[in-house]
Amino acid sequence: MKTHFFGLTDTGKSRGNNEDSFIAEEIGDDQLVLAAVIDGVGGYHGGEVAAAIARDEFSKQAIKPSSAIINNMIAAFRQANKVILERKSLESEHAEMACVATLVVANIEHNQFYYAHVGDTRLYLYRDGSLVKISKDHSFVGFLEDSGRLDEKAAMIHPKRNEINKAIGFSDQIDTDESYIETGQSPFLPGDLLLLCSDGLTDMVDRDGIISMLSQGDTLEIKASNLVNLANENGGRDNITVVLVQNPKKITEGTPIKQETIASPNPVPLETPLSDTPEREPRPTRAKHWYGFSALIILCVILLVTTILLYNRNQSSVSENVNSLDTAKFHRNSQEQLLQDAFDHATGDTLVLSDSIFKSPILISDTIHIKRDSLFIIAKGMVLQADSNYRGAALTIDAKNKITGIDSLQFKGFSVGISVSNTQLLLKGVNFIDCSLPVQNNYFFKNQIPITVDLKTSSGNSSKPAQ
Repeated sequence: MKTHFFGLTDTGKSRGNNEDSFIAEEIGDDQLVLAAVIDGVGGYHGGEVAAAIARDEFSKQAIKPSSAIINNMIAAFRQANKVILERKSLESEHAEMACVATLVVANIEHNQFYYAHVGDTRLYLYRDGSLVKISKDHSFVGFLEDSGRLDEKAAMIHPKRNEINKAIGFSDQIDTDESYIETGQSPFLPGDLLLLCSDGLTDMVDRDGIISMLSQGDTLEIKASNLVNLANENGGRDNITVVLVQNPKKITEGTPIKQETIASPNPVPLETPLSDTPEREPRPTRAKHWYGFSALIILCVILLVTTILLYNRNQSSVSENVNSLDTAKFHRNSQEQLLQDAFDHATGDTLVLSDSIFKSPILISDTIHIKRDSLFIIAKGMVLQADSNYRGAALTIDAKNKITGIDSLQFKGFSVGISVSNTQLLLKGVNFIDCSLPVQNNYFFKNQIPITVDLKTSSGNSSKPAQ
C-alpha cells in the first residue's frame, strides 16, 4: 500500500447519496501521482453520473505521454464536458447534470505538480505549517473571498456560497474559452503536502481547522479521516471528499550525524597497585620518579579530555545559536517562499509566474535570490511590495548569472529594486514605484590589476516603465 497519497469520501450527515468522486493513484514509470476531486451537481443521481463520467475521462487521459501534462489535463476536461453534454441530450432525467473538479499530476521525481481546475472544489499546498490556497473558486462568493472583499467566516455562511459560474457540462464554452479551465504548475518540494477537497469540507472547516488536522497524525489516512470527521462534527451538510498527496522525499539529505560525547575510561587511582606480585627490593629514587611521572601523564590526559569536551560543548552551543538566528532571519511568508522556490526550481530558461498561484501583491521581507545561469521571468503585471520593516533589495541576481530578463513586474516601496553584479539585465514593462534606487549594479575587480573605466549614469523617472 502506497503511503504518500490517499483519498477518502463520505456522504455527510444531511445527504442521502454521495455525488462526490475522487482519484488517487500512481501512473506511468516516472513517479507520477494522479489525484482528483470531483463534485457532481444537477439533481438526484445526476451529479453522481456526471462525476463518474469525469472520473473515467481523467483516468483515460492520464495514460497518455507525460511530456505535455497540462495539455493532457485540458483535453481530459474538454472530453468529459463533451461526454456529459451528449448524455444530457439523451437522458432527460439528467438534463441538469454537471460537475466541478480539481485535477493534479504530481511529479515526485522532478519535484513539480501540475493542476487543472473548474468550479469550487479546492487545491491547497501545505508546507512548513503554512497553508496556501492554490485554486480559485469559480463563483461570485469565491471571487469576493479571494479578492479580500469578504472574510472566510462570512463566505462560509453566505447564502449564495454554492452558486457556481463554471462547471464541466454547463456548455461548450470550455472548448473555445482558454480561460475557462484554470491551470498552473509549481514546485513540489520534499515534505510538501497537497490537499484536494470538495466544498463539503471547506464549508464546514475553516483554514485554522484544516491546518490543525494536517499537523496531526502519522499517516495520510489519519489526516484525511480527521478532516472528514471534523466536517461531520461541524454539521456535515454536504458530501465530503479529501485527497492528500505528499512528496515522500526526505526534507534534508545527508544531515550530519550529531557527535556523541565519548567518555574516557576512569584513570586508575594512584594508590592502586599495578600488580599483585610482591615487590622486589625497591629502589627509592626510581620508584619515586616513576610514580610522579605516571601521575603527571594521567593528569595531562584528564586535562586534555576535559578541554576537548568543553570545546565541543561551546561549539555546539554557538552552532545552535547561529542556526536559530538564521532560522529567524530567513523565515518568509508563504507567498514569498513560493516565489523563492519558483526561482530555485524553474525548469528551462523561462519562468512564467501564474496569478493563480501568486496573489499580488507579494510582501517581501527578505531579498529574493536568483542564482540561475540565465533566466527570463514573465510576471504579467505582478507586484512585489516591500514589507514595512524591510529596507533591502527586492531581487538580488548572483554575479555568476550571464543574463536575466524580467517582463511586466512591478516593484513598490523598496530601498533597492534589483541588485545585480556584473551581469546583463533586460527589463521590459517593469515599474519601480517609490523605490529609492531602482537598479543597483555592483562592480567587482580583481586585486592589484590596474583599472581604467568610464562609468556613465542616466537619470530618469523611477515611476516610469523600463522598456
